[in-house]
Amino acid sequence: MAINILVVDDEPDIRLLYRSELEDQGFKVLEAAGSEECFAHLEKSKVDLVLLDIKLKGESGIDILQAISGKEKKAKVILATAYSAYQDDFSTWLADGYWVKTQEIETLTEEINKVLAKN
Repeated sequence: MAINILVVDDEPDIRLLYRSELEDQGFKVLEAAGSEECFAHLEKSKVDLVLLDIKLKGESGIDILQAISGKEKKAKVILATAYSAYQDDFSTWLADGYWVKTQEIETLTEEINKVLAKN
């Protein structure tokens, strides 16, 4: 059974890159540019993990994370950002993982597998 990952990022090229890399690893990938699309996917689809950009145009990924955490159908969440400064704080925001976008893309798959293995 495929793992469903929802990529939430306001940059279409980033979403395309993640989709391509993650589908090559056998994951099924959904995409959202912001909170409205994100919650629509969470309502109608089985989502195992959300890869969530912290800084979206006009929105806060942290606010989206808090809303996801309050949902009954709780998906695991990995925060993604270009800044490593928040790396030590991610768990206080109720996230399951943290990934710095400037790292090699292979490290994203490692972080996803690490988070999915937790339970």
